[in-house]
Amino acid sequence: MRALWRGSISFGLVNVPVKMYAATERKSLSFRQIHKTCGTPIRYEKVCPFCNRKVEDDEIARGYEYEKGKFVVIEEKDLESIPDETTRTIDIVDFVDLAEIDPVYFDRSYFLGPEETGQKAYLLLFEALKKTGKIAIAKVMIRSKQHLACVRPYGENRLVMETMFYPDEVRDAGEIPISPGVKLHENEIKMAVQLIDSLSADFRPEKYTDEYRKAMLDIIRAKVEGEEIKVPPGREEKVVDLMEALKASLEMVEKEKRKGPGVKRKKAATS
Repeated sequence: MRALWRGSISFGLVNVPVKMYAATERKSLSFRQIHKTCGTPIRYEKVCPFCNRKVEDDEIARGYEYEKGKFVVIEEKDLESIPDETTRTIDIVDFVDLAEIDPVYFDRSYFLGPEETGQKAYLLLFEALKKTGKIAIAKVMIRSKQHLACVRPYGENRLVMETMFYPDEVRDAGEIPISPGVKLHENEIKMAVQLIDSLSADFRPEKYTDEYRKAMLDIIRAKVEGEEIKVPPGREEKVVDLMEALKASLEMVEKEKRKGPGVKRKKAATS
């Protein structure tokens, strides 16, 4: 695994030299736009619509649109007064309980591994976090942006860092309209809780697969090999009464339990 970043974790007067690695990778399929006639990939060029000509890289400046159609140019010298993007320190500012952080704040995950000179300090931080049940809130510069982040124990003896959104980057959920006139019946709540209890299980990530990506890869393979693409019949969507949907879902779960393990669960009907 290739290190993306080298620096150190800093808390108090303690410095922990670390390497940062990508903890996740996206498996989504990417498509390129091609010319339908000959199958050649389309080329994109940097063109100024005002000058009506191609622009070279040395002619391009960094601009910020402060009003619609109005830009201010930012020069390198203008950036001298802000935090240096070459700073290689994960500065811990607080230790908090993980349960206090809503998952909406989490962005991307990175594994942190120790440099050869920092093995002992790395394990010390891991053990201290594990024993206190705390995680570290920190700030770190990555790719010209200062990120809020958390550092926490992972597995038996590793640290993981999650970059986080700042509070002003999380949208206000209060803007989502919900009708105040909707009333829930006690029986509906009771049956919904019962359904959740019936479908509850231990989290085992290996049992979840990307069925859409698998189906898309099957289509690509069939196209490459010249096979006919089989189109499955469309699924009929029915609007079902909420109570009837809950009852039917509970009955379906009970029926599958009687059949025993290894039976694939169907998607419950909802209204």
